[in-house]
Amino acid sequence: MGAHDAPPDRRLGRVVFAVGVALSALLMFLGAWERRWIADDGLIVLRTVRNLLAGNGPVFNIGERVEANTSTLWTYLVYAAGRLTGIRLEYVVLGIALVLSTTAVVLAMFGAARLYRWRLRDAGGALLLLPAGVLVYIAVPPARDFATSGLETCLVICWIGLLWLLMMRWATPDPERARPLPGTAQILGTAFVAGLGPLVRPELALLAVLALLMLFLTPDLTWRVRAAMVAVAGGVPVGYQIWRMGYYGLPYPNTAVSKDAGGAKWSQGFEYLGNLVSPYLLWLPFLFLAVAAAAVLMTTRRRERPAGGPVPAARPWEVRGLDARTVVARAQRALRTPTAVVGFALVSGLALALYSMRVGGDFMHGRVLLPPMFCLLLPVAVLPLRLPERSRIGNDAPTRFAAGMAFLWLGTIVWSFFASNTTGMVEGAVVGRSGIVDERAFYALNTGHLHPIRAEDYLDYPRMRAMVGAIADNPNGGLLLPTPSFDTWDVVPPPEPIPPGGAGHTVFFLNLGMTSMNTSLQTRVVDQMGLAYPLASHTERLEDGRIGHDKILYPDWVVADTGMVDVHPWLPAYLDEDWVAMAQVALTCPQTQELLASSRADLTWGLFKRNLRNALDYADYRIERVPKYEIQRCDLEMPPPRN
Repeated sequence: MGAHDAPPDRRLGRVVFAVGVALSALLMFLGAWERRWIADDGLIVLRTVRNLLAGNGPVFNIGERVEANTSTLWTYLVYAAGRLTGIRLEYVVLGIALVLSTTAVVLAMFGAARLYRWRLRDAGGALLLLPAGVLVYIAVPPARDFATSGLETCLVICWIGLLWLLMMRWATPDPERARPLPGTAQILGTAFVAGLGPLVRPELALLAVLALLMLFLTPDLTWRVRAAMVAVAGGVPVGYQIWRMGYYGLPYPNTAVSKDAGGAKWSQGFEYLGNLVSPYLLWLPFLFLAVAAAAVLMTTRRRERPAGGPVPAARPWEVRGLDARTVVARAQRALRTPTAVVGFALVSGLALALYSMRVGGDFMHGRVLLPPMFCLLLPVAVLPLRLPERSRIGNDAPTRFAAGMAFLWLGTIVWSFFASNTTGMVEGAVVGRSGIVDERAFYALNTGHLHPIRAEDYLDYPRMRAMVGAIADNPNGGLLLPTPSFDTWDVVPPPEPIPPGGAGHTVFFLNLGMTSMNTSLQTRVVDQMGLAYPLASHTERLEDGRIGHDKILYPDWVVADTGMVDVHPWLPAYLDEDWVAMAQVALTCPQTQELLASSRADLTWGLFKRNLRNALDYADYRIERVPKYEIQRCDLEMPPPRN
């Protein structure tokens, strides 16, 4: 049946849904554009992309193989777009982010529409699918902040939305075209998309494994198809994992080592959850939508038809006599149903939320809880409003049900309007006791730019212009250390003789993005937290440190590691010559030398195999941040005092 031949009720439903999709996509796009920016952490990604474009490999600093970006796929997507377009990387990121964030909303709505069209396929009257959950997501200010930001949030929610739609299509025949369930080709395509999860972000392996198990256990699949599914889903991520372990010497990105992603900070995690929920009364729209979803479920309760044909309702005396094989077969068939896919979305959202809370959340307001929230809103991305037939409008059950759904939908819309115009965190631009900050407001305030996007915009951040000047004023090279003053840097010089062209510059500063993007690729940029510096990332986590910044490497280590002059007056007064001497000895620890060689030594086939074999051990290796204690741990000889 063509679009013009469809009944009037169906045509009305299609028009309303199309308008809702277009309006929601427009709101997402305009909301993201209004709050467009690129965070300092977003600029970190671009440093790696610059090195890729320059032929230096996927590294942050030349000569040191460190995976400083959490999302592998985001890094290579930006690289590919940058190479193809040749335009400025900041604008490449901005364009990709706007497209992916908008697409995510559309995919979520199409998946939910498929669910309700199937669930309500036998009901009479016009079925209006109204945007609901997607408007809740768009209304929360952090969702629009991180729709751009240069970070991978846009890619994460787009991947989740795509997987949701594919899984829903896999579980439901087309209710309007009477087509059967999708076959092998779509199963393999869905498996491929699911397999990309760990490359989008490592924790998305939770969703990928759950989706792949549902696909793999589908009844009536041959083992040949199952084997093809495993190959299709695992080919890219497993191949990359082998390469990552051999190339970087770690089983996951260095950011996970730096932030101890396996650690637990539940109290901070609950504070982070409250920091997102409380300012916007976020529980209220979830309550509205949960009641609406429950009402639809209760009024349309039926035995779904899984793949493989109808399953007759079991009688009580038959259930008691079922054997284990029959129970397993029924459970397998139940996996390929819309209800199971809804369960997949809800379980995935809860699992991601619990993981994020376990590690303590993040220092950026709302950021790591956006994907879990997006997952939980997928089944109610749209709400179904079934208009009773004109002849039956009155004080009957269908009319009351439609009125109730309209009330819940309007309540969600009213909340979305007020939430979207809420400032959010009180004094969010100031880092308070919780360590959580409104990152966009913070950088807009401290750079003086409403939309800091280009690297040059961050030259107006404290210390940045002074850093550029200090590098220019010291052509022989040296180690730049930040001072309490916002307009000066201490420069520890290199020892003489100075090689032709200088000994090179190293900048030691927390904000890696703005520093690395405002310096040349030949300038080494490292941080005390260890995002791009293995020596710092392999120190122990500070239990009471600020979340996301709870590793601090003393600058004495960097003086020793870079081989700069280690005595006064060339050494800044606040550094101790004895500490530097002890750091020099501590760096000779054989295990530490092996760890550093895994990323700094020339990559030979022998080193690749050693890294591959020892990657898990390297990830677990930790260094005492106090040089004296590290010497004791490694059973080395203490250097004689210099003073």
